[in-house]
Amino acid sequence: MDKLAQYRQIIQQILQGYSEEKPSGSNIDIENIFDIERDHYQVVHVGWEGQDWVHSCILHIDIKGGKVWLQWNGTEEDIAETLVSMGVPKEDIVLGFQSPFMRKFTEYAVG
Repeated sequence: MDKLAQYRQIIQQILQGYSEEKPSGSNIDIENIFDIERDHYQVVHVGWEGQDWVHSCILHIDIKGGKVWLQWNGTEEDIAETLVSMGVPKEDIVLGFQSPFMRKFTEYAVG
């Protein structure tokens, strides 16, 4: 399996796990958004919580330039470490939510 196909599979597997964790008694839907053609992957919460409309991105991962860009992590897990444990090397992970200046101080790719 080539690297891009492997990264797509890993990302989809991680995000699928989050879509299966619907809070009990909640009217919130958990949706996976997989744009495989453009390599954008998200988990979003959508629905009503009492009188409040909820629409929020929980996880957002892109593949750009052969690297996995962690754009947003609204979970308590270290998704970058999960990616590493599933076979993505640290030099192929970019913490997109970090400023370009700060990325050089992480153990991951700069961009």
